[in-house]
Amino acid sequence: MGRPKRDIRAAAEQSTTPPDQLTDVQSLAKVIKAEGNNLYSCSVPSRQTVLVELAPRFRNTIWIKRRGYVLVDLTPPKEQKGKVEGEIVNVVRDEKEWRKQIYWPKEFPQSTYQDEEEEDSTVGRMPPSDPEDDD
Repeated sequence: MGRPKRDIRAAAEQSTTPPDQLTDVQSLAKVIKAEGNNLYSCSVPSRQTVLVELAPRFRNTIWIKRRGYVLVDLTPPKEQKGKVEGEIVNVVRDEKEWRKQIYWPKEFPQSTYQDEEEEDSTVGRMPPSDPEDDD
């Protein structure tokens, strides 16, 4: 049997609202890539790469995409067990709302899409037609 819908909705609702303030061990991070088994490589504002684990309440409930943002709870180096340096405690889903908070780091600027790259792409287009000669 699957997880009850109320658990899924509660996890989704919890991740939409940003906290008022962060604790000393919490930090926003940008997801670089999924390492497997609920482990993710993330970049913290100091440009350091950390390996973090997804909290059990989000597993198989919330999907994390690359270059997305998460709230991580970093464990002190003395308490670390293995290579895992912290835990993902929240997933940024409504980025616009999170960016309004005072704790959003300046190291994570808002990404803009460049129109030039889209013009050069030929994906999904027909090949150019040759001009017809009437000779």
